[in-house]
Amino acid sequence: MKCLYFLTPALKSAHTISDDLHAVGVDDWYIHVISKDEAGLKKHRIHSSNYIETMDIVRSGLTGAFAGFAVGMLGAVVLASLQPFGPNVPVVAYAGVVVLATFFGAWEGGLVGVSTENKKLKPFHDDIEAGKYLFLIYARKGMGEVIKAMMSEKHPESEHVATDRHFVNPFGDLRRKDHSAHPTSG
Repeated sequence: MKCLYFLTPALKSAHTISDDLHAVGVDDWYIHVISKDEAGLKKHRIHSSNYIETMDIVRSGLTGAFAGFAVGMLGAVVLASLQPFGPNVPVVAYAGVVVLATFFGAWEGGLVGVSTENKKLKPFHDDIEAGKYLFLIYARKGMGEVIKAMMSEKHPESEHVATDRHFVNPFGDLRRKDHSAHPTSG
């Protein structure tokens, strides 16, 4: 599944794009719009984005879990070497140290992610702040070209700005299209 990113300038355009996507067989589940105008999206019954798409919860949580795992392993090795509780401590206690540290790291990373914009949205931050609407359209196999053709034909005001293998992959690279509004450094 691919995630196609389209920017459109106005709510009216977003509404007609949503209707046209439905007409070519794309369900609401596969259409997510990111905008400052959440009330407008709701009023026009346009499916808005979710926290996983707008915040960096998954990426930060996984990074925190990896860091917690490393600290937990180091802590378990130090405890096993120094044996502050004696030589008869069961292995499960050391595994518990690793598990607790991993969960704590994931929790802390998630807290950081709640306050951080998703890294895949950073190239479009200024556009969203300026009032544009960013469509994330999840295209099943074979639908990507149909969606692009429909958008090109019916919505010249919108711009195909990027394609991603799948948006939820927090460490994947975003393949942005070359155009003047968005330099290709991301």
